[in-house]
Amino acid sequence: MIGCLLIHGFTGSPYEVEPVARYFAGRGWRIESPVLAGHEGHALSLNKVTWQDWVRSAEEVLQDMLLTCERVYIVGFSMGGLIAAHLAARYPIDKLVLLSASLFYINPRQLFKDAATIIKKHFTSATDAKEEYRRYLNKATSTPPRAVIHFRHLVKILKQELSKVTTPTLIIQGGKDDLVEPRSADYIYRTIRSTEKHLHILPESKHIICHDCEQAQLLQLIDKFLTSPQHASKGEMSDES
Repeated sequence: MIGCLLIHGFTGSPYEVEPVARYFAGRGWRIESPVLAGHEGHALSLNKVTWQDWVRSAEEVLQDMLLTCERVYIVGFSMGGLIAAHLAARYPIDKLVLLSASLFYINPRQLFKDAATIIKKHFTSATDAKEEYRRYLNKATSTPPRAVIHFRHLVKILKQELSKVTTPTLIIQGGKDDLVEPRSADYIYRTIRSTEKHLHILPESKHIICHDCEQAQLLQLIDKFLTSPQHASKGEMSDES
């Protein structure tokens, strides 16, 4: 069985990567999208955890998947991308997908507002989406400064582990991402030591890339990467739209 672990971003939820989870769920894969520690509900819950707890939340699920699955893929979004790379450097992961990985960020608090805007614009007809919108909007004004500090610590520390990544890797970033600087994707591409690595820029997408206007192309890129045979040749860096 194939296992796919999806890791959401800072103050986010599995909703951020839900389109990817739903896309592959019908193939008989084991799909796991854990809620990171402190992200279960109210923003103040983040006061009770550390960045190490966020990593541990994903790591514990991964350890179980490695026992039950023949192959394991990890998809990480935003902060979850850094956690995913960290885990790939430490465990025998078959393939790694990094979406809008938050290595160089412009304003971490803007993450919440941007997410809320996209949810409100595209999903206001769904009850669950309305609740998700209210939750993000609440976090925009109430996320504890301590959590932001731990977010910065995580970025600083896990950045140092990128050079240890040798897993085949797909990096995708939105060309209009106003939260994570475009050089983040380029830096990751040049720093990881994977023999097979690919970089794609979706020109019209912003930060919450799984729910944005180029979702179909995003899913196709991930599908092609995860289902194609591994090969030893180095992937070409690309800005395909």
